[in-house]
Amino acid sequence: MTGSTVAPRTPRSGPGWRRRVLDAFKDLATASPSRFAVMIFSSLILVFTALFSLPLAASDGRVTPFADALFTAVSTICVTGLATVDMSTHWSPFGHILVYVGVNVGAMGVLTLASILGLVISKRLGLRAKLLAAGDSNPLRAHGGPINEGQTIRLGEVGSLLSTVALSTLVIEAGLAVLLYPALLSSGVDALTALWEAPYYSAMAFTNTGFTPNAEGLAPFAQNYFLMSILMAGVFLGSIGFPVIFALWRSRWHVHRWTLHAKLTIITTVVLFVAGAAAFLALEYSNPKTFGALDAWDTTFQAFFLSAMTRSGGFSVIDIGELNESSMVVGSMLMFVGGGSASTAGGIKVTTLAVLALAVWSEAKGRPSVSAFGRRIPSDVQRVALSVVAWGATIVALSTITIAHLTKAPLDEVMFDVISAFATVGLSSGLTEQLPDSAAYVMAATMFMGRVGTVTLAAAVAATSRSQLYSLPVERPIVG
Repeated sequence: MTGSTVAPRTPRSGPGWRRRVLDAFKDLATASPSRFAVMIFSSLILVFTALFSLPLAASDGRVTPFADALFTAVSTICVTGLATVDMSTHWSPFGHILVYVGVNVGAMGVLTLASILGLVISKRLGLRAKLLAAGDSNPLRAHGGPINEGQTIRLGEVGSLLSTVALSTLVIEAGLAVLLYPALLSSGVDALTALWEAPYYSAMAFTNTGFTPNAEGLAPFAQNYFLMSILMAGVFLGSIGFPVIFALWRSRWHVHRWTLHAKLTIITTVVLFVAGAAAFLALEYSNPKTFGALDAWDTTFQAFFLSAMTRSGGFSVIDIGELNESSMVVGSMLMFVGGGSASTAGGIKVTTLAVLALAVWSEAKGRPSVSAFGRRIPSDVQRVALSVVAWGATIVALSTITIAHLTKAPLDEVMFDVISAFATVGLSSGLTEQLPDSAAYVMAATMFMGRVGTVTLAAAVAATSRSQLYSLPVERPIVG
């Protein structure tokens, strides 16, 4: 019709502000994946804090205080396992579902999660995001300067790594749940309850979180060695890391084809597992409050179980607060090291310890380079290892000083719980449940920094790197 006007169509892509927001996310995901990862984890924590605050999430139908909701959200997303409330009785079935979903989301890892979401938003992984994801699988991190050969050869495997993360999580947790179900039935748990507790325990074991759905915890299952062994196996699989699972899946039992990272992770993990058990056995066999009342077999088994849990598992049969101070020091050392890189475990990671030990050994032998299994470890990896230890020690020291000042609690208990938070372990001397809100916020920040990763956190807050096209004169200060 003449004279009629047709209203202009709204572009299918949506309003301009929506496109600008999407473009901003695309730029952030591709240009600064580490900051994008921190933003994603922070957003998840805020969302779960709001959900845990709902009356529906609490068993009594009341609003959970903000400090407790935030702490639980951080502990869940960071797969830590520490709590300021009784996790088995405080939360409703909806709250337990939130915990279950949260630990599985957190278990995917901050870098992997950021890579997946960046892929969804930008429809492709940018080069820097690929380098970051590939670096996490080696494990190396993207850094300024020349790209390490270990990163470049794995760019094509990033998609396989991401699919391995999702698939291995699903398959391993399902397998653990199938094995745990009859084990729970044999311990007297009714069939309907075991149907829920089996996948819950499997998720808490593989994600290295350590929450328990029942009020008694693992105490009723202390003599069920089959169930306890399954939990240890789940913690071990979660703590070695997705890159190691990926390498083992490709190479099976052909050890000579394993990557250097896989070899260092498995060897160091086994050595620390056995050494930790031996230390706990020697230090606690005469303690009547822990192992002293057990027979020889129970004492040995529980020593190995405690050693496995201090690596980031978080489950406990005994009262951690009753350990001798010497055992708490050993536990703190094991927790600080943690598990494998790009895993559900925290800490400075076993490969960091292995690289530093190899560097010290090479220096003592007067060798010009650091090597292992016929492969040279470049200097940038050694610098990253030193940075991780330095940042980790700094975070633990500052948190310990702050919480000790706020609570006036014994230093050994404060340091144990702080290291447990930093290494996302979940074992507690009993201090965490009694923290005032101010100290709970500090502990939550410690968990966040420990889970996101010291190197990723440093990269996220650092300014953009600048190329240096000149070299300064060399001068050697006196060291040692």
